[in-house]
Amino acid sequence: MLTLTKIKSQFLGGHARTAKANKNIVYSFFIKGLSILCQFALVPLTIKYLEPGSYGIWQTIAQIVGWFSFFDIGIGNGLRNKLSEALAKGDNRLAKVYISTSYACVAAIFLSLMLLFWVIGPFINWAGLLGLSQSYASVLQRTILVVFSFFCLQFILNLIGNILFAHQEPAMSNLIQPLGNLISLVVIFILTRTTATGDLFTVSVVLSAAPVLVLLAFNLLFLGWKYRPIAPGLRFVQFRHSRELFGLGVQFFIIQIAYIVMYSSANIMLIRWFGPAMVTVYTVAYKYFTIALLINGIITATYWSAFTDAYVRKEFDWVRNTIRRMEKVTYLLMAGVILQTVLGGVLIHLWVRQVHVPLDMQVTMCLFTLISLIAAPQHIFLNGTGKIRLQLYTAIYSIVMTVPFALLFCKVFHLGPKGVILAMTCTALPVTILYRIQYNKIMSAKATGIWGK
Repeated sequence: MLTLTKIKSQFLGGHARTAKANKNIVYSFFIKGLSILCQFALVPLTIKYLEPGSYGIWQTIAQIVGWFSFFDIGIGNGLRNKLSEALAKGDNRLAKVYISTSYACVAAIFLSLMLLFWVIGPFINWAGLLGLSQSYASVLQRTILVVFSFFCLQFILNLIGNILFAHQEPAMSNLIQPLGNLISLVVIFILTRTTATGDLFTVSVVLSAAPVLVLLAFNLLFLGWKYRPIAPGLRFVQFRHSRELFGLGVQFFIIQIAYIVMYSSANIMLIRWFGPAMVTVYTVAYKYFTIALLINGIITATYWSAFTDAYVRKEFDWVRNTIRRMEKVTYLLMAGVILQTVLGGVLIHLWVRQVHVPLDMQVTMCLFTLISLIAAPQHIFLNGTGKIRLQLYTAIYSIVMTVPFALLFCKVFHLGPKGVILAMTCTALPVTILYRIQYNKIMSAKATGIWGK
């Protein structure tokens, strides 16, 4: 009994912010566990239903559509930080203005994009763009139009996730994705039992519509009930405050573009240089090795708004202690990634029998994941405090260099598909080093110039 009391004291005791974060981490692990299980079940089920080539096409379409996410100009992340600051100061009216203005801006942008896409989309030769046979032209036209429309709606409704994070309730925000995955899994399973052949268009509709339905339910539930005092309203839309959201948001915007170019362009390069089946191989490898990133994301995302709150209140000792604890978890996850590589051949075969991931691709994906993990605690601290000017410049470096590195490794050195992953690794490495340097400078009060912006 004494031991249980001690554990409870260690976990829930201490600073109230830490206790709240710890509880959210536990809830998030259960929730994300469900999400990971659904994702892992969904991949082989969907591949079996569509066959590897069509699944690779679906993944590429999803990534192309994802490129348009940068049109929010970082408003979502700007809202998260500004709303956290307003809540830390107890200013509910300002919080309501930030939320109302954010919804108005994002809705105006993405509804306009949807309308524009409906007009020009039918004139784009998607099959030619992806290097595919013209026999795919009709289904690609319909599929991309529907997927893009659902994506626009999803992006508007996604702001509820930033609101939940700002309230330091990431567990509830993390619940959105697994619920969408669960709905998709159930529907795809039903399709495999009721239809003779897989249909790319039907699968795309299911996988695109499910998260929109969940997000709609969350918006109605939280903004209509729990957060009703700060729910958006037309008379609280004040576009002059959009400058505050954009000021920080534009920097997040460019950083988002960098991640989109780095990760999404991988599918484009693979489908054009090595065919759609290789996109499926890459997707399986990426999902397998980035389990550690998902776990790490559960922990670090929980602390984003907590770091904002602590920085506003100048509670730097809490920040240092929290970063140390997060680093210990990161090192354990890195060890887990290495073990994943050792067991990769067996585990991947047990998971997805239809796809073989070569050993060299497993090793390069392991290296990329390790580098992505090592500075994650410092990265989330910088995001929470808004000290992201350096990230802005490293993001531009990533945008400029990812594709040239891939061309060098794949076309000049003839390293094959793993060259794309090596290109991502080369752009991630200097960024990781700089994050740690900037964090140390900020915490030692030596962050001058770009290091403190």
